[in-house]
Amino acid sequence: MIERAIGAGVRKVEAVSFVNPKVVPQMADAETVVDQLEKREGTEIAGLVLSSSGIDRALDTSIDRLHATLAVSDTFNKKNARRTTKEGTTELTRALQPLQGERPFTAVLATSFGCPYEGEVTEKQVIQAAESFVKAGADSVVLADTTGMANPASVKERIASVQKALGQDIPLGLHFHNTRGLGLANVLAGYEAGITRFDASVGGLGGCPFAPKAVGNVSSEDMVHMFEEMGINTGVDLDKMIALARQMEYWMGKTLDGMVMKAGKTSELAQA
Repeated sequence: MIERAIGAGVRKVEAVSFVNPKVVPQMADAETVVDQLEKREGTEIAGLVLSSSGIDRALDTSIDRLHATLAVSDTFNKKNARRTTKEGTTELTRALQPLQGERPFTAVLATSFGCPYEGEVTEKQVIQAAESFVKAGADSVVLADTTGMANPASVKERIASVQKALGQDIPLGLHFHNTRGLGLANVLAGYEAGITRFDASVGGLGGCPFAPKAVGNVSSEDMVHMFEEMGINTGVDLDKMIALARQMEYWMGKTLDGMVMKAGKTSELAQA
């Protein structure tokens, strides 16, 4: 799947997660996956880390970038990483700070738009976490809607507040799940606010095991299709991404959530 996504023009891939396989067995064998990936110029392979032990595992591989992930709400972070937000921030930043200049890392802030257990997440909570990681050397920050609680208005508001706090030198990215059907609407809101980096998954695969009723990320091919229909070049071959999504549906043995893989491209209908 990773090799075909790269072949379609995707240049950044979060390929693995260095988490405890006893807790999340779907993410086992991260090292094996990284070892088998062929290095391609201009392509960046990233791995998710939740703890100092995950960082150590990642550093023993050829991974290009670390995605240091933390939930900014205590309850969710306890379920996801067995630590409070403060404990997780301290552990991760302490382990990451010495890496400056050695291995780049991005701070991925889960529950940035709300927590299913605590409800509202304040901009202060998000900004404090973001500032801690930037101080430790993070060269970018991703605001993640892990549980699908964002809406276009809240997306624009949160981007503005975080950019004001961090300044324009720290690039922001967005990570949306399509739990309540607002994934692409939130992507568009982020794009209109100046963001050009979005996480997505082939066919809409995924979902956090600690997020109630979670579904996968925004579908990669649906997002590429939306931008192409708007006349915005993504650098990704949509036909190849649709073919990959259909292949993934076959491999997974179940119907995936992506829409364009089922309905086809709008341009194809117009030609018909």
